[in-house]
Order: sequence, then structure tokens, then C-alpha cells
Amino acid sequence: MSRSNSIDFYGSPFHFIGIGGIGMSALAYILAKRQLPITGSDLRSSEITERLQQLGVHIFSSQAETNLDYFVSQGNNSKNLPQVICSTAIHPDNAEYQAALTKGCPIFHRSDVLAALVAEYESIAVAGTHGKTTTSSLLSYVLFKTGIDPTVVVGGEVSAWGGNARVGNSGYLVAEADESDGSLVKLHPSIGIVTNIELDHPDHYQNLSAVVDIFQTFARQTETLVGCIDCETVRTAVQPDISYSLDLEKGANYTVSAVTYDGKGTTATVWEGGSVLGELHLKLLGQHNLSNALAVIATARQLGLQFEEIADAIAQFTGTKRRFEVYGKENNILFVDDYAHHPSELTATLAGARLQVENKQAQRLVAIFQPHRYSRTVAFLKEFATAFKAADLVVLTDIYSAGESPNGINGQHLAETMAQHHHNVIYHQDLSSLSDRLSNLLQPGDIALFLGAGNLNQIIPETMARLTQTKAA
Repeated sequence: MSRSNSIDFYGSPFHFIGIGGIGMSALAYILAKRQLPITGSDLRSSEITERLQQLGVHIFSSQAETNLDYFVSQGNNSKNLPQVICSTAIHPDNAEYQAALTKGCPIFHRSDVLAALVAEYESIAVAGTHGKTTTSSLLSYVLFKTGIDPTVVVGGEVSAWGGNARVGNSGYLVAEADESDGSLVKLHPSIGIVTNIELDHPDHYQNLSAVVDIFQTFARQTETLVGCIDCETVRTAVQPDISYSLDLEKGANYTVSAVTYDGKGTTATVWEGGSVLGELHLKLLGQHNLSNALAVIATARQLGLQFEEIADAIAQFTGTKRRFEVYGKENNILFVDDYAHHPSELTATLAGARLQVENKQAQRLVAIFQPHRYSRTVAFLKEFATAFKAADLVVLTDIYSAGESPNGINGQHLAETMAQHHHNVIYHQDLSSLSDRLSNLLQPGDIALFLGAGNLNQIIPETMARLTQTKAA
């Protein structure tokens, strides 16, 4: 997508097509804080776009070719044509994109901007198929709380700094590094973290081997690689310089013992080499989040931080939006939203939530799932079918297309396959009427866990409101 060799951070304007996206908005925020002239377009207003507007970003509510004339009209100078930033989600026939081509605007992929920022800092890039957002947010929080004051570009919103990006005063940058479209290979960080490697984007990769190639390139371009050797592919394919594992027997540089998981969090004894560093207390649930925390500890120790200050910051972290995000309780039903959409993520998230049932903090775990992408549903149909064993009830809605065309599969097909492995599966195709159905299905004492990377979470407030009305009646 790049139509120019280098990005100009020294005064040339930028226009972001689809500026409200979680990755695009973070970059726009960083550039706006640098006082650079920024415009963008997005079809939907949100808290994210409003935050950018407060920084002086001009946002168009339609994606029209005339948007690109904004800076020219301001300065009446052809040199004021903006550098146009796109993500993989922008289709080549997009009107703004086509206009940018016609006008001769420099065009860059979102990852080109991130790569240019990474090159400017002592950068820490957090990569991996799962756990990137939690790990990068937790690491950013630890550095923030311990006085390192990093610049942050992550894929989730953190309440400590009110968003998915912040500009710090130090020379450090923490960035979430996405492998979904292959752009991971553009980054050359000082420290790289690889949490795990799996096939997750069959729309872009034909097989796991193609994904491994991307991570191997990233590893070669990283000065120091931190990796989880509980993932066999990480252990053998990228061979990290600093390793971590939840298994004391694997001989990792960082590991744990005396682990206790419950519905309120996790405690563990943390080891560095053959020495005990101390006790860790983590509010985030489940094995996967303990592994993420261990990645943060390994990285923070590499930066010279003391374990006590690392552990103190980790103990205060409550998570990011859409990662086991608690909306609240209604009629004694706990409403939680989670971005999990790959079978491995779903299994891990449900296992963490199940702890609350096992510890008598809840009576049932109800998983409400919106599959994400037809290509992913087809590729992992068998894995999806067995990923929900920890749930007492599964409510499935139709597939969120994410712009893909149907390929012969739908939510009904997945529900029928899932029902062969789970005793209690309900399929409700229409998202608009799902709140009404849930208000009858949910019971006091339930955890209602909404899962998926689409728009399922938009019905949570409505569902809670219906229960309020029912209780009042």
C-alpha cells in the first residue's frame, strides 16, 4: 500500500481513512499530541473519535474524496496534500483511497507509521497470536507506575491514561505488534515479546508455516527477544533470548511455583533463574493472564526494574476494555465482555471465568458468542465446537462478517456442530432480538460472558436494562 519511501513527522499533514479503529486512532492520537495537522474519516462517532476531536483532529463523518482537499483549502497549496494512512480493512475501491491515488498523495499502511515510531524510540513490541493487548497494556502500566513514563500504542483502552495511547516523556515506546496481515515484519524493536504462535487469520495465511515465517523475521529484527516456551512453536521456531514458562521443569529464565487460581485472581511465587524473586498477586483471572504477567516481569527486569516495584504495579492493574471487562450486575447476574474470538482464546477465557463458579462466586457460566469472520469459522469449526466445555449454557448468534462474503457456513451450522459436544447450545440468529431472549434465559447467580470481536457487546446495556424493567414489574 505504501506509495512513498518515508513518512514525514515534521509538519506534513496526515489523513486517516477509518480513524476510529483501535489501531488507527492510537497512531492518530500520538501524532496529534505532536501538534501535527491531522484529519480523518469514520462512518461512526465514538468516544475514541471524540477524544481525537478534543485534540484538534478534524473528523469527517463520510468517506468522500473531497475530504482530501481540506488541507489544500486551508493553505491553497498543492504541497498541503496529506499523507494518507490506511489499514488492511480499507478496500482498494474505497472512494477516499481512490482519490488519494488520483491526487498523488503519499499513501501508507497503518503499520508504516508504527514502524517509523518504533524506530524513533527504545521500543518494546509485543507480538503473538493471543495476549498482545493485555501484555502490552500491563507492561505499559508497570512502566508508567514505576516512573519510566513510556509512550504507548496498544489495542485496548486503559483507564490509567484514558485510552489506547499516551505520549510519555521518556525514550521508551511500548507497542502492540499485529501479525494478522504480515506487517509485523516492518518492525525493528529493541525488545520483542512473543506470547505464542498459532494460525488465527486464515484469510491472510494458508497455514501455520506461513505465520511462523513472519515471526521468525520479526525475531531476527529484534535486538532481544522474550518468548513463552510453553508454546512449542515459540520454543523451537524463534528460540527466544529470554524465556518464560508456567512450568518450573522447562528451565525457563522466568517461571512460577505455588500457583493459586481463584475467582478473584491469581497468586504465585516468581523465579528468576534459580532464585526466588518474590510473591506475585494478579487481579486478572486464569492461567493465560499469569503467563502474560510473567512476560511483563521478564521484560521489566531486562530494563533494570526491581521485582518489588514490578509486583506492586501488577497487583494494581485491573485490565483493559473488552478483556474480561465487567459491565456490572443486574438481578444478581454479572455481565462481562471479552474480545476472545479464536478457539484457544475462548477456552482460556472460559476457564478463567469458570473459577468463579468453582469458588461459589457464581452458579452458572453462560457464554454468549458471536463468531467472527466466515473464513475463521470454517478453518476452526472443530476447535470452536469443543471450546465451550467450561460453560453451562452456550448462546450462539450469527457470524459477524468483518467485511467477508458468506462462504457456505453460518451460525446455525456452527451451533449444530457444537451441539455434538455440548449438552446445552441455543442458536439465536438475530442480534437485534437477542436481548429479549437473554432476559428470559439468564438467571440470578449467572455470569453472562459475551464473547467475540464483533459488535455483540453493544447489546449488553440493553439486556441489563430489560432485566431492570422485569425486576421493577
